[in-house]
Amino acid sequence: MNKFISALSLCLPIAFSSTVSATAVEQTKGDFVDKFRQLDEILPTPNVYRSAAGEPGEQYWQQRVDYDIDVALDEKAKRLSGSQKIDYKNNSPHTLKYLWLQLDQNIFKSDSLAERSATFDNALKPMPDAKPAQISFNNLRRLQFMSDNELGYEIANVKDNKGNPLRITIVDTLMRVDLNEPLKPGKSTEFTMDFAFNIVEEDAVGARSGYEHFEKDGNDIFLLAQWFPRLAAYTDYEAWTNKAFLGRGEFTLEFGNYNVDITVPADHIVSATGELTNANKVLSKTQQKRLKDAENAKRPVFIVTEEEALENEKEGTSDTKTWHFKADNVRDFAWASSRKFMWDAKGYHQGGKDQPLVMAMSFYPKEGGDLWKKYSTEAVVHTMEVYSRFSFDYPYPVAQSVNGPVGGMEYPMITFNGPRTELQDDGSRTYSLAEKRFLLGVVIHEVGHIYFPMVVNSDERQWTWMDEGLNSFLDGIAGREWDPTIPWGVEPRDVVSYMKSESQVPIMTQSDSVLHLGPNAYTKPAAALNILREVILGRELFDFAFKEYATRWKYKRPTPADFFRTMEEASGVDLDWFWRGWFYTTDHVDISIDRVYRLSLDTHNPDVDYGRMRSIEQDKPMPLFVKRNQEEGKKLWIERNQDVKDFYDEHDQFTVTNKERNDYQEFLSNLEPWERKALDRAITEQKNYYVLEFSNLGGLVMPILLELTYQDGTKEERVLPAEIWRRSPHKVSKLIVTDKDRELQSITVDPRWETADVDVENNHYPRRIIESRLESYKHKKGDERLKRDTMHNITTELKPVEDDNQKNRWRKMINETPH
Repeated sequence: MNKFISALSLCLPIAFSSTVSATAVEQTKGDFVDKFRQLDEILPTPNVYRSAAGEPGEQYWQQRVDYDIDVALDEKAKRLSGSQKIDYKNNSPHTLKYLWLQLDQNIFKSDSLAERSATFDNALKPMPDAKPAQISFNNLRRLQFMSDNELGYEIANVKDNKGNPLRITIVDTLMRVDLNEPLKPGKSTEFTMDFAFNIVEEDAVGARSGYEHFEKDGNDIFLLAQWFPRLAAYTDYEAWTNKAFLGRGEFTLEFGNYNVDITVPADHIVSATGELTNANKVLSKTQQKRLKDAENAKRPVFIVTEEEALENEKEGTSDTKTWHFKADNVRDFAWASSRKFMWDAKGYHQGGKDQPLVMAMSFYPKEGGDLWKKYSTEAVVHTMEVYSRFSFDYPYPVAQSVNGPVGGMEYPMITFNGPRTELQDDGSRTYSLAEKRFLLGVVIHEVGHIYFPMVVNSDERQWTWMDEGLNSFLDGIAGREWDPTIPWGVEPRDVVSYMKSESQVPIMTQSDSVLHLGPNAYTKPAAALNILREVILGRELFDFAFKEYATRWKYKRPTPADFFRTMEEASGVDLDWFWRGWFYTTDHVDISIDRVYRLSLDTHNPDVDYGRMRSIEQDKPMPLFVKRNQEEGKKLWIERNQDVKDFYDEHDQFTVTNKERNDYQEFLSNLEPWERKALDRAITEQKNYYVLEFSNLGGLVMPILLELTYQDGTKEERVLPAEIWRRSPHKVSKLIVTDKDRELQSITVDPRWETADVDVENNHYPRRIIESRLESYKHKKGDERLKRDTMHNITTELKPVEDDNQKNRWRKMINETPH
């Protein structure tokens, strides 16, 4: 799930900068910052492969790879061995002399780049005051497993279709295959190879796949992904995507057809990418009938019941069965196998009973219990219902959720999801609210990934947010349509703490360089898209443009520029300021309302204006000197000398004279008819004029959402568009006019926290008293040390994990932790 920007082809290298450097235009005087500067100088120049509208160009191309694989699982040895034939079609305009393949399992080798570049992270740092360094049992377990096992691929017999050996060069997690003859544009080549590797124990190593051993019953669950040597993508924007796999960044792959035979112990149940083509050989007649009945069932039907799964757990066998799967037009293949699996299924008819059928299915052990029985398959169907509204009909015949040691991962037609029930003292199983929420969240999220990036094939190695962020945005919609009380982590308020942090990096940072992957790749882009939909574009424009993006790039490989351009082109709204601020900088939203002025209209009529001016003067506080003199009974000189009073002692400076009235009449006579009409109307209507002053303290320009509260208790909402900042990005003022009987009492900026404003206290005018709490406690000796050590442990546990396999466990932890 993760990636970087090609500096020369897609955008500027801005890994840790909070500003985007200029190339064509430079501000050399003054401090003006153009927050609305167009992205053309940053985005790649449109060409025949990718148009300026964000569409695939008239000469767009991508490669195609078909696989024919025969693989066998050695349960006892925890080992996989297989052979494969690969058919590679060169649709590019270039002649290829070699091909690059991904050897993801090599990441577990002791001399891999990932292992050698791993740092002494927060979980291992020495404590303050020279205390001993701490190492967790999980880290010890990992170190021991890695040293006790030979890991990584064994590759043999790499040959062309004539049986001639092909020269190979292995570079960390990649393998170059030198072709015996150059592969010209439009031509195909076939080659074969054998491969094998020892499967890692997922709980020990922390991986995207592996096995889980159950001590009590002696059985295992195998989740197999990134298990066969796969062709790296060859693209128009980067050529070979052959960066070493460091554990975080995933890949964009080539679409093709898969024909896979999987040989496992005879009592195992297998779930895999694709359709099972030999059910009559691996399932009983009763199980086949159940599978057929499930197609039109209202609720999931068990294909393999809990009782059958429990019997399988007891038996064990040396016999094997071969399960055959076919998958068309997919970019990857994953599978799972265990004798512990029960299996339920329910047919999903997209758009009605006569429409193409999708089988939603779940595979899980008894440890999944009622939690999985009730919700897993139903969540799979719900996800397809929601995602299809925003993109396209689910394009494959099956969608699966499989329980195992991996917290959450996705592959075409199959997902791995971790939540389980808890065993009680009486032998029963139950689940907590957190586990229920975790299951719903992870199933929706991972099944959603079948749309993004398994169909809309973005490159997560370079741009993590393109599938994680888009998918988190959509899983938030699907989740809230299931239960809006669950903290889905996609609301603007959920990203506030990250937005104002010093450890934030731009969303467009390459995945392996991101400091906090969860908030950077998931929450911030999801919150940004939520704001774009609900605040800036509105649902109608956003949904149309987003669906256009999804359908344009179905089965194709979009880049950020394609997304940005499509959203603008289809919505008809210039959004360069939005992409620049949210995706290319570390600015945050902090809009303060600083002052509000009430203006009065000068009518030039002394009989009107002087009375108002007198009221203003009389409302001023009495000078303390005068007040105390009055209290002491001191008489003024004029009070003691009444005989010398004149006109000015009887009248104040606001008394209107005939001269002033004559001057007013002369002023009116010199007005043009339209000027006189405008003045008369303004005097008659007696509007209230208010000038609102705002400061942009966070740097990120956004619309200003206003809630105006009037003296009579009524409220009104107004929106000032982001373009208000275009000529003055630091401070702006706005005149608003209200009816004479609607006098303002207070103003609130972003009253519903819709823009991720990091300081809601400066959003109020007048300022409000800040609510807080006092907690009493008794200081005890050693409290400070205890507090320090406890906080170290807490922050260690809550830091974003470096292993992306745990992404949903981390995500759950975020959702369950108060912000």
